Amino acid sequence: MSEKEKLYVSPDVCMWPNEEHDTYHIEITLPGVDKDTIKLKMHEDSFFIKGETDDTVYIGSYAVCCEIDPEKAKAQYKNGLLKIDVPFKKPEFKSIDITIQ
Repeated sequence: MSEKEKLYVSPDVCMWPNEEHDTYHIEITLPGVDKDTIKLKMHEDSFFIKGETDDTVYIGSYAVCCEIDPEKAKAQYKNGLLKIDVPFKKPEFKSIDITIQ
C-alpha cells in the first residue's frame, strides 16, 4: 500500500496527574504499531506522537494542562499501549527590580 493510500487517524489519548500531582501520566493507544515506527517528541507544554502500521498512520499533537519537564520523561510501549510518565516542571518564580520614578 502506498503512503498516499494510508489512513491518517488520531490515536486514543488519556492523560491525568498522579495522586501527588507531581507527575503527569499519559496513555496512548497505538494498535498494531511496531515500536520502531513510533516517534514521540515532548515539549514543556505539549507533545507530538506518530506511529504506523501497514495501512494506518496514528498521528497527533496535544497540549498538556501544566508545564512538564520533557527531559525527565519515561516511556514504555507494550501490546499497542504507550505509557508515559513525565514530572511537572517546578515553578520558577522570577523577581525583577522595578525602578520607581
